[in-house]
Amino acid sequence: QVQVAESGGGLVQVGGSLRLSCDVSGRARGRAAVGWFRQAQGKEREFVAMMSWRGDRKTYADSVKGRFTISRSNINNIVSLQMSSLKPEDTAVYYCAASPAFRIVDFDSWGQGTQVTVSS
Repeated sequence: QVQVAESGGGLVQVGGSLRLSCDVSGRARGRAAVGWFRQAQGKEREFVAMMSWRGDRKTYADSVKGRFTISRSNINNIVSLQMSSLKPEDTAVYYCAASPAFRIVDFDSWGQGTQVTVSS
């Protein structure tokens, strides 16, 4: 079983930056990939970014490419999402998740989410 816990959300102005962190623990078999998803109010949850645990594969949603960067610390099991050039449409609850495979549909361990609000 894998546990994930997000932190780092908050209020930021348009064009600003914010860094989210995800503490990942549990069985290595269940965390072959770690990713970030988001859900804006009234909308369905959408994929943002994911990476293999080894760090050799990364995928981003088109809407965040060039602005967001996913990475994992070599020291601990913290997976970060560095967000820059934030837009109002980035406002959402951001969820960290883990998957036993590098496939978006396989994410099955979810955190509680952290709110990101981008003000104009």
